[in-house]
Amino acid sequence: MPRQRHRTAPGATAPDTGTLAFVESPVQLLNVLEWAHTARAACASPAGDAGPRPASGITVVVLSPHDPMTRGQLRRMAELARDEGHTVRWEEARGGPTAPVRTIGGLTPLLRRARRIVIGDPFSRYVQLLLTLTRARDLVVVDDGTATMEFISQLARGERLVRWHRHGNGRGARDLVFAPFSATARRRLTPAPEGGRRTVGLFSSMPVEAPPGVCVTTNAFAWTRDRFGPPRLMGAADIVGTSLVETGVVDADRYLDAVRTLATTHGATRYFAHRRESAEKLRRLAAESGLEIVRPDLPLELIARRGPIGRLIVSFPSTVVHTLPLALLGTGVKVAVCDIDPQWLTANASPRAQGFLDGVTGTARDVQRLPFTQRMAAG
Repeated sequence: MPRQRHRTAPGATAPDTGTLAFVESPVQLLNVLEWAHTARAACASPAGDAGPRPASGITVVVLSPHDPMTRGQLRRMAELARDEGHTVRWEEARGGPTAPVRTIGGLTPLLRRARRIVIGDPFSRYVQLLLTLTRARDLVVVDDGTATMEFISQLARGERLVRWHRHGNGRGARDLVFAPFSATARRRLTPAPEGGRRTVGLFSSMPVEAPPGVCVTTNAFAWTRDRFGPPRLMGAADIVGTSLVETGVVDADRYLDAVRTLATTHGATRYFAHRRESAEKLRRLAAESGLEIVRPDLPLELIARRGPIGRLIVSFPSTVVHTLPLALLGTGVKVAVCDIDPQWLTANASPRAQGFLDGVTGTARDVQRLPFTQRMAAG
């Protein structure tokens, strides 16, 4: 299917440089586009709310990572963002020891002028540092996948911002050096007392209970459904990969056993790899399961919406069990999620890992739940 584009109408006004967005992953950029689309729709509606309302475009700053797959998807997403009338500024933020100084120095004038900051990853040290340099009174956090759930929980409890899969107490030398910046960023992300001038918003498709003062707007993937599809459906099932092995949460052998069993049980023929999955693991998976390995060049929500896609999509606990039912609404595609057996966890997995993964699965809406079986657990 040819790639579909929506171009800005001739005569559109210049981008609204008062809104500055920082992204480090393709999913974050996708959700910035969804936020801008929703904000525009609210602005156009006579009954629109009083939420943030960008003009024809915003300035998106890509803090580019090292990973080639992530960089490739980000470049494709940047094209779509420009097609929507947004300005994209690509920063080689990790391109050598002097890159952070150059990046921060170049962004400081924008940070000083911005009236609103949109961020995709509140756990990012880069983003936390940038938040200490801005005078913006409006802050918006868009989804960075299921990490949003942990962010909101930690914010509500007044805890330090620490990723759920991170093992240890977060008190290493680098953590201690960065602690003042992290604390400042957390204060900036905490709503001001009633009557204060600082606002904090959350744009999310995740099932979250935000603390008082945080304005939550639902991400229904309206932009994705409007711009792409509906997809052509295939008879065979598709499996969605995860980076739980790469992050040290799940044992590689257990994971491969589970994928093989799911493929046999559900007649799957394709495996959509997560952008962080290692080439070695994927080669082994292809050899042992016979699945076709697909390396998507865009976030899976867009790939699935464009099609072709299986009538059944099987995933482990991850962001897509929340987002795909929204992106594929009305297409007839079913999404299923397979639980993680506690025996699959590695010795180095965070003590919070099982509870977090169970929460991701248990709160997913409009999905079929596939409990782990003894056969899968044993391999």
